[in-house]
Amino acid sequence: MADVTIYHNPRCSKSRQTLALLKSKGVDVDIVEYLKSPPDFKTLESLLQKLELEPRELMRSREDEYRRLELSAVTDRRELIEAMVKHPILIERPIVIKGDKARLGRPPEQVLEILGLNP
Repeated sequence: MADVTIYHNPRCSKSRQTLALLKSKGVDVDIVEYLKSPPDFKTLESLLQKLELEPRELMRSREDEYRRLELSAVTDRRELIEAMVKHPILIERPIVIKGDKARLGRPPEQVLEILGLNP
């Protein structure tokens, strides 16, 4: 088991670029295709803490699901996290985790910071 995990969507270009960057740096990565294996509430809470983000900052507000669920009007933290649990397409990607730190791969080079690597 690798000590680096990526929450990955193979259909997303940024996610593919981030994974390729990690591999090019020789990083052994556990890949979680989060649309197939969505994180539960507790896992999302942990990810938010590691990312130092609020739930809305981890949401893809341009997704049709976001508008359909009228999430722009929701202010309750728990409700926003539950929406991501039920509709993982709402989760921004890719997320790279190492230990107690995580970064979004937007841009992909941003993840190198928590790995102690240079771009």
